[in-house]
Amino acid sequence: MTLSGNSPKILVTGGAGFIGSHTVVSLVNAGFEPVIVDDFSNSERSALDGLRTILGREVTCYPVNCNDASALEDIFRKERPTGVIHFAAYKAVGESVAQPLKYYRNNLDSLLLLLELMPVYNIANFVFSSSCTVYGQPEQLPVTEETPRLPAQSPYGNTKAIGEDIIRDAVHAKIPVKALALRYFNPIGAHPSAEIGELPLGVPANLVPFITQTAAGIRSSLTVYGDDYNTPDGTCVRDYIDVMDLADAHVQALKKLSEAQDTSSYDVINIGTGRGETVLNVIKTFEQATGVNVNYSVGPRRAGDVEQVYADVSKANRVLEWEAKRSLAESLRDAWQWQQKLSVKQ
Repeated sequence: MTLSGNSPKILVTGGAGFIGSHTVVSLVNAGFEPVIVDDFSNSERSALDGLRTILGREVTCYPVNCNDASALEDIFRKERPTGVIHFAAYKAVGESVAQPLKYYRNNLDSLLLLLELMPVYNIANFVFSSSCTVYGQPEQLPVTEETPRLPAQSPYGNTKAIGEDIIRDAVHAKIPVKALALRYFNPIGAHPSAEIGELPLGVPANLVPFITQTAAGIRSSLTVYGDDYNTPDGTCVRDYIDVMDLADAHVQALKKLSEAQDTSSYDVINIGTGRGETVLNVIKTFEQATGVNVNYSVGPRRAGDVEQVYADVSKANRVLEWEAKRSLAESLRDAWQWQQKLSVKQ
């Protein structure tokens, strides 16, 4: 796939990661020219090989840490992007509790640096990777963008809330940046080609990689943490969104920002399916979609787990003209194909 020389360049920090790499594909398909900045501290260079296979071309990538002011400014000066999508952040909840300063330094300094550099190089459009963790355990469901944010359960979650506040305050001070913070729910799946997907380092912290690794025999068993919650089958409820749908939402966000007449603006938008799925239903759907049984057992509740959270996505439907299209079964089949390909490589 080739792009014309005048395709708008978009800087994608953390573009070799799970969500970032899929967004790179969506950007190219929409006529943008992505420029990846990723130091591979939480991703693998193999993602670039997968992108090359899917797109039939190289994607420019700078192996740079987003806290390196000099290197980042060199990239801005050379590439002259028209927008930035900021994924680069440490994201392991448990590690953030053990090493909070590491998380605050990395996640917030990189954001501050980008917001300082963008006006210098006349870059107006900014999409921020936020999270539904800012809602905590909401009192009412589904959560809307007006649902009050609750105190974060981890330093990681707090960096997302503080990041939103930093952008809001900067825009309030009239820096010439138009920003959208996308509050993701639970991204799952993989590209249908099985060339890119989720690559958790060590023991997965998310449900679907643990399911696929257990199905593949890498893990002996999956533990379901608690079956006595006030939910349809007693297990926790989450809103699982396909990573390709999530990637498309970023493209729509960029398009809407570029069309906006304001020189300075900020808003937040939920990105999910609008449906809550229990843990047991995800396991059952995986087994039905793939024909592979998952060995699991029920254990006690896990400290810090939210009972249930899922999105009201009417704002995303209206403002971004976007909606999630892929079913849970499709996402789980794609995740399983990706796991099988990984297992063959190992």
